[in-house]
Amino acid sequence: MVDLKLVLLLFLSFAPDAIAAPSQVPMGVALNRPRKLQGRFLHITDIHPDPYYKPDASEKSACHRKKPKKATPRSGYYGLPYSGCDSPLTLTNYTLDYLEKEWSADIDFVVWTGDSARHDNDRKNPRTTNEIYMLNRIMAQKMEEVFLSKGIPVIPSIGNNDVWPHNIMLPGPNSVTSEFSSIWRSFVPFESFQVFQRGGYFSVEVIPNSLAVVSLNTMYFYDSNRAVGGCDPTDPEDPGNLQFDWLQVQLEIFRKRGVQVWLSGHVPPSADNFFPECYVRYAEVALRYQDTIVGHLYGHMNADHFFFIDAESIREERNSTPTRGDPHDEGRKGLYKTLLRVFEDIKTPHKISYDDYGVVNVSPSVVPNPYLPSFRIFTYNITGTPYIPADVRRAGTSIEAGSDSARSEDRQAVDSSACQERDSWSRTCRLWQPWHSSPDSPSRTNTLWSPLGYAQYYIPRSKLEAGDKKHAPKYKLEYLTYPVSVLHPPRVADTGTFLYPIPLRHLPKSLRNATITKSKYAPYSLADLTIPSWTDLARRLGDVTEKKLRKRFRRFMYMGGEEA
Repeated sequence: MVDLKLVLLLFLSFAPDAIAAPSQVPMGVALNRPRKLQGRFLHITDIHPDPYYKPDASEKSACHRKKPKKATPRSGYYGLPYSGCDSPLTLTNYTLDYLEKEWSADIDFVVWTGDSARHDNDRKNPRTTNEIYMLNRIMAQKMEEVFLSKGIPVIPSIGNNDVWPHNIMLPGPNSVTSEFSSIWRSFVPFESFQVFQRGGYFSVEVIPNSLAVVSLNTMYFYDSNRAVGGCDPTDPEDPGNLQFDWLQVQLEIFRKRGVQVWLSGHVPPSADNFFPECYVRYAEVALRYQDTIVGHLYGHMNADHFFFIDAESIREERNSTPTRGDPHDEGRKGLYKTLLRVFEDIKTPHKISYDDYGVVNVSPSVVPNPYLPSFRIFTYNITGTPYIPADVRRAGTSIEAGSDSARSEDRQAVDSSACQERDSWSRTCRLWQPWHSSPDSPSRTNTLWSPLGYAQYYIPRSKLEAGDKKHAPKYKLEYLTYPVSVLHPPRVADTGTFLYPIPLRHLPKSLRNATITKSKYAPYSLADLTIPSWTDLARRLGDVTEKKLRKRFRRFMYMGGEEA
């Protein structure tokens, strides 16, 4: 078993500053500090710090031991690329120090989607509950020091490697929710503590009265967690059902207030990752509040990709007759080809119903397992007027069942009076409820709070392998979603300033040239990250003649490596 004192000693030997406790900054104080909006935020995930990591160790030993001596490749000072080893403390500390120095002045908030402890991949050094909590506490303290102390909200979520046993989390309140209530006391708003202690989920208004981030506890949806009922429709007290009930209330309140929302969590919401009933409930809520949810941010898979939640998948799951491949049927194996098959079914713009889609973005990891260290900077629109749903504008009137866009084929088969009498909680009755969507909402058209694009940064293999005590590796731009033309915007007349999506100092020299029209760094040229833009990219990727685009998409997905 791991001795906690030994683990702490290892942390001190690798990174003496790693556990220096910064002053505790209450969330309320941090949010009240005046900060000019930058229109950017950081998504970081799957850091997996490993206090046992040693340079020049074998991958077979999880990079913990020198033996076998002849085994290759050997672990580097900052990590072993394309491996099964976790992150050395040199990498985790370097990454967060780099973000503090280079990006903290340029972002508004941080979405941190879990797995902040090492994998249980070494039988000679098995994980313990104390070690997992200790690693999470150290990472939380570092996040407080780097971001929260500067007034930058941080929204963490629980990963499947943040609990012990691995993948297993009992219904709350329990020791996990109790411990994380302490670890994340500076991140969880005071008014959310009671709910968090019960279920491990909460919401934060990162821009008060305008934009919120919901941190979901996907452990209660994840089909590897056999300690829960998987959103059993006959059990309203199942922790997954309780979480969805809470989420629906949150979204209803945010919608009526005109607040836009990002949904975030660790395990992506797919039919393979989630219990079937949990997936259907997630998809229903995601599409019902499409005019309020601007996007979905997840980690866990370590492979860079996106996929869709769509109305057809709900009907297939409900009827147990799936016809579309789920992108995560085999984990990362076969992911690329499965996604292309799904994308081939995307209809042309004049035939598609955008009401039926939600877009899930899955970011790659900091840990170079199995690819390369990375993080992602999103840009969102901070100009324009707030979107208010039509029924909300009609003050004093009730929300009509047919308002906005409700899936009539799902609702017409239901007798609403029967639902009111005895079956109001069932999935059938939930499908009768209206689905709110609008082409004018921020998820559908570029307006205030709409996601505009992102820049993906990573440490190239050569830089990671060459790093040593005197030469730290450098994060480089891997690619971005924007057209090259928007990287050098015109002067804004009323302010006399420029609204750069990515500060020029963070771009390669070739992109700092305002006359450039094409670049290998900009393969997608998406006008924004609204649902129509994503479906257009998917349709292009689904075209078998787009060989060059497909090749780039695959290279970015696996960061130049192979499927793992």
